[in-house]
Amino acid sequence: MDYSKSGMAQKGKNAPRHQEHNAKGSARNPFGDQPQKAALLARMKAAAAAKKADPKPE
Repeated sequence: MDYSKSGMAQKGKNAPRHQEHNAKGSARNPFGDQPQKAALLARMKAAAAAKKADPKPE
């Protein structure tokens, strides 16, 4: 095969191959909507309390 006639390699399109289900700017994750730290701490405390109340027997 004569590779000199095949041309240059195609340049990448620099685009994602698929859409993420929770991409920034989508309906599920709008821009500028950061989760509140108080809500995070409440979830963490609830998880810790649930883990402490029901420890796994070893």
